[in-house]
Amino acid sequence: MPAQYGGFETLAEYLVKYLNEEANITVYCSGTAYKDRLNSYNGAQLKYINLNANGVQSIPYDVISILKSLKHSDTILILGVSGCIILPVIKLFSKKNIIVNIDGLEWKRQKWSRFAKLFLKFSEKIAVKNATSVVTDNKVIQDYVYSEYNVSSHLIAYGADHVKKRSLSDEISNKYPFLDGDYYFKVCRIEPENNVEMIIKAFSINPNFKLVIVGNWQNSEYGCKLKEKYKVFDNLHLLAPIYDQDILNQIRSNCIVYVHGHSAGGTNPSLVEAMSLGLPIVAYGANYNQETTHFKAHYFDDVESLSETLLRLSKENIMQNSLDMKLISDQHYTWAKISKQYSDLF
Repeated sequence: MPAQYGGFETLAEYLVKYLNEEANITVYCSGTAYKDRLNSYNGAQLKYINLNANGVQSIPYDVISILKSLKHSDTILILGVSGCIILPVIKLFSKKNIIVNIDGLEWKRQKWSRFAKLFLKFSEKIAVKNATSVVTDNKVIQDYVYSEYNVSSHLIAYGADHVKKRSLSDEISNKYPFLDGDYYFKVCRIEPENNVEMIIKAFSINPNFKLVIVGNWQNSEYGCKLKEKYKVFDNLHLLAPIYDQDILNQIRSNCIVYVHGHSAGGTNPSLVEAMSLGLPIVAYGANYNQETTHFKAHYFDDVESLSETLLRLSKENIMQNSLDMKLISDQHYTWAKISKQYSDLF
């Protein structure tokens, strides 16, 4: 903290914001991610581990954080399962309250090697079987945990009301002149399970519909090839990552429809954030996405069905979709509600 990028960082930041007066909170942070290391933030004490919190280093990073936290904490909240292989050992000598948010089904992601998938599945099993309590952020994940491990988990989603609707400034309009007029929008990591090519291809064969998509194209061969292949289409605007939240919110707030392609995970932060902004949603028809949107968005399964959806949507459809998404978000995806659920669990 402060949060820079990613769902778990934002979750940690808002739990601290809402719960710092009722608990003494310590947050373990990646020392490699921050040049300026704060000792405290919003009333929470910050401690640093000199490892990356993602990738292979997430395993020792989590294990070290867990072991250090045992010295001073009554309750430990572990975000993700990488380091949970240490839990059976900890249970031999500690009765601390250990809560694990298992995230989505990380082992299913296409980007991982076979060995990585096996390790993540094993870590998930260890986490679920050895935690005091398990948190799942989506009904589909909750059902999976019960059917796979016969363990009842606590369903706690993800807050989204930290995003604010913004008008396009003159500076951003001049920098991105293609934002003039109606455009569809998507922001995501450029990975196969986010169905990026499916979405881009559907728009490439429908040149009257403009798509603006923000992502880390240069981080993989997959992303580089996609950008090279589709950069020739005038209605496709493939932008590099935008980490300035205000600029991102300006572009996102003013799209006509948000397109969500994720097929893995649980309650994807980018989806509930779009809902909180009252954006109409066209989403890949994965059961996670249908649960998150309470089956009231528009869904697609392939290039053809997305293309048909683009052609079929009317202004009335879009307006009703917008109202539905905002209402669901206000009822279910606010940080006040999410923090209260975690507080009750603690």
